[in-house]
Amino acid sequence: MVKNIVAKLKKEKLAGRSGSGFPTWLKWQLVKKEKAEKKFIICNGSEGEPGTFKDGFILQNYPNEVIEGIKIALEFLNNSTAYIYLRKDYYKRFGYKLKKLARNPAINIVKKQGGYLSGEETAICEAIEGKVALPRPKPPYPTQKGLWGYPTLVNNVETFYWVAKIAKNEYKNQRFFSISGDIKNPGVFQLPEKWTIKKVLQETKNIPNSDFFVQAGGGAAGEILLPNQLNRQIKGIATIIVFNRKKTDLFQLMKKWNNFFLRENCDKCTPCREGAFRIGEMLQKKKLDNKTLKDLFFVLDTTSLCPLGKIMVNPFKSLIENLL
Repeated sequence: MVKNIVAKLKKEKLAGRSGSGFPTWLKWQLVKKEKAEKKFIICNGSEGEPGTFKDGFILQNYPNEVIEGIKIALEFLNNSTAYIYLRKDYYKRFGYKLKKLARNPAINIVKKQGGYLSGEETAICEAIEGKVALPRPKPPYPTQKGLWGYPTLVNNVETFYWVAKIAKNEYKNQRFFSISGDIKNPGVFQLPEKWTIKKVLQETKNIPNSDFFVQAGGGAAGEILLPNQLNRQIKGIATIIVFNRKKTDLFQLMKKWNNFFLRENCDKCTPCREGAFRIGEMLQKKKLDNKTLKDLFFVLDTTSLCPLGKIMVNPFKSLIENLL
């Protein structure tokens, strides 16, 4: 058994790699402190954010470390059961191998049902319970009441990978970056987490010669940044998409985002559903009403049931401020 794993996670300041940045040690400790006859662990391998593919890279190249990280959690939480929740193509590609590795103790491999929202932590609980995979209101949080009402630890694939590395004192304050777009060297890169976006692009030889902008933090949730705004660390998911400014139709790009939000929202939340519809109307006319958008962004950010409505604001607001 790994001794003092929470202390190690705290010392290394490991934050969740799903985008929320919640301290991993604190989440583990919160689940540990809950009094319950059994507890659950979920490794989230749904990776539904557009432009993000680093968890798939990890599952392909480092499945042993992911399983090792989950087993450390199983040892840490008494009377616990673990699940790996994989999006459909990952289940097809990696499910068999993971099942072979996930023995002694057994770890359940589950195929994702539904789209982007079914990768939200409470929606995963619903899916594993055999229900429709839609987010639950929070609180209570999964650390309090997750699967079948029991305390549940939810971390994503990359987080469990780094847990295994930290347990062996092999963590070097790095993370995996998904880089794509109008560049020469797309792919997944393991780099220092404190590097700025500019340095990441420079070191991977992905600074374009032409005028460009980037979307950093995900292909849906990420904000739009200009070259002079890249001297900062990435926020959220370590995803960078590079766009050639001359070749990119900004309204088509915004339509792409909006179609994603229209397709992926659950229709349960009025701000999210109606907000995406109203934005779509303006994009169709290629006429943006700044006052209406400001009101929509405020409502989405403050009243949406789940993170989908809140993240909808980021790309539109930053693109309008920087490029229109």
